[in-house]
Amino acid sequence: MQLTGSQIVIECLKEQGVDTVFGYPGGAILNVYDELYKHSDEITHILTSHEQGAAHAADGYARATGKVGVCFATSGPGATNLVTGIATAYMDSIPIVAITCNVGVSLLGKDSFQEIDIAGITMPITKHNFIVKDVKNLADTIRKAFVIAKKGRPGPVLIDIPKDVTANKAEYKKAEIKPVVPSTDICEEDIQSALKMISKAKKPYIFVGGGAVLSGASEELYTFVKKVDAPVTDSLMGKGAFPGTDPLYTGMLGMHGTKTSNYGVSECDLLIVIGARFSDRVTGNAKKFAKNAKILQFDVDAAEMNKNVLITDGVVGDIKVVLSILNERLEQQSHPEWIEKIMDYKKRYPLSYHPDMLTGPYVVEEIYRQTQGDAIIVTEVGQHQMWAAQFYKYTKPRTLLTSGGLGTMGYGLGASLGAKTGMPDKTVVNIAGDGCFRMNMNEIATAVRHNIPVIQVVINNHVLGMVRQWQNLFYEQRYSATVLNDAVDFVKLAEAMGAVGLRATTRDEFKEAFEKALSLGKPVVIDCQIDCDEKVWPMVAPGAAISEAFDEKDLKGKNN
Repeated sequence: MQLTGSQIVIECLKEQGVDTVFGYPGGAILNVYDELYKHSDEITHILTSHEQGAAHAADGYARATGKVGVCFATSGPGATNLVTGIATAYMDSIPIVAITCNVGVSLLGKDSFQEIDIAGITMPITKHNFIVKDVKNLADTIRKAFVIAKKGRPGPVLIDIPKDVTANKAEYKKAEIKPVVPSTDICEEDIQSALKMISKAKKPYIFVGGGAVLSGASEELYTFVKKVDAPVTDSLMGKGAFPGTDPLYTGMLGMHGTKTSNYGVSECDLLIVIGARFSDRVTGNAKKFAKNAKILQFDVDAAEMNKNVLITDGVVGDIKVVLSILNERLEQQSHPEWIEKIMDYKKRYPLSYHPDMLTGPYVVEEIYRQTQGDAIIVTEVGQHQMWAAQFYKYTKPRTLLTSGGLGTMGYGLGASLGAKTGMPDKTVVNIAGDGCFRMNMNEIATAVRHNIPVIQVVINNHVLGMVRQWQNLFYEQRYSATVLNDAVDFVKLAEAMGAVGLRATTRDEFKEAFEKALSLGKPVVIDCQIDCDEKVWPMVAPGAAISEAFDEKDLKGKNN
């Protein structure tokens, strides 16, 4: 049947099972929005306050549900406002499809009103992107985009459609969408080598990254860990792939990882890396990273092998597939003395924080207690992000949504709207610093407009906390451009946007405020006032090895 380009867009989204789109309309994309209006009973549209919020919402939806997130934007500034959100998804391998519309084909390249080469701009931050100049190619392009977004290492794909293409007609034939299935073609030689390395190890350590979450490999990972009989650490992106409540779990690795994990990885003789890419925030000084260990890496992307850290051997393939094969063939291992040593480290180096006062760690622990560890926690970027990683115990994948690779301030609120839309039965909490919250706090209006009951917790220290921490420790306390001690009242701001605003200055006040927020079923903002010099501990100084992690006690001892 003959359909217009805009009709083809909507029909293809329905083919893909898309139930929600986040976006912001404009002139170039009007035809698509007009068609979307006619299908509002099949596809929900969430009108965000800004296109960046739409991109982050699509990202949060994808992370929480495991499906592809979709966002719309018009040409020119509408399209460029998606860029930060697309880059955020790209760095963390999140499958989203961004659909933008442009000026008509005859106007391209002529500096027309609101024209921009969005395909050129996003080339370095997408898995692939398309500009569709012929309506006959539109359906196949959209289908291809969804496959690319999901296949192998996931990531964002952009489709740019000139306005006249959305109006032109072409023959459309409905297609049956086949699921994207990971390849089971794994190199046998690599599997044999991995089995041999694991069997020979006396002090193995398992390091889990975001790839284990993306591949849905939690069950296989749990079986693998128990078979190897090894302690487990994770990256920020790997949270929840292995239960944070399990005795073998030792906390996060790296710059703000636990001393147990940092010391253990530095002492192990085999580091098994599962779906992690050796970020500089994990490795510290790469030349000194795990220097006593052979390194065995499992990753779907061969380009990650030997990129940041030289490995001994690796297996390229989907994590779920690789672990399934290894679990079938691996004999039960036993390392009681090594496990005992690491468990002793856990007792000697627990995470701690100042008692009696309202602090970031207390806020996170109280959220954990009241949600019983069953919420989806979203964060912005900074000190509060690290506290959320350290003090909330993630037992399931897709329950910590955070910008790891790009470190995007302003990510969390939009992402929390996407997560709550995709998982309406889950409690969704966005934890932010006051600096991050200011960046995209306009999305509170979106939460109210669409009645999306997210709980926004602002850890308000009136400074850019993490930058101030560095200035305090490494820049002789020169607090350049990091003090935010002004008259902004987040409670009044929340109320002005139609949300509920609450303030907490003590532990009891926060406890009561969060209990109330959970009971209301409305968008709530809780302003938590904490001290401006509260720090994230432990820490690894820039350029240092992770074995040189220090905390407040170490710092006081050194200064004395």
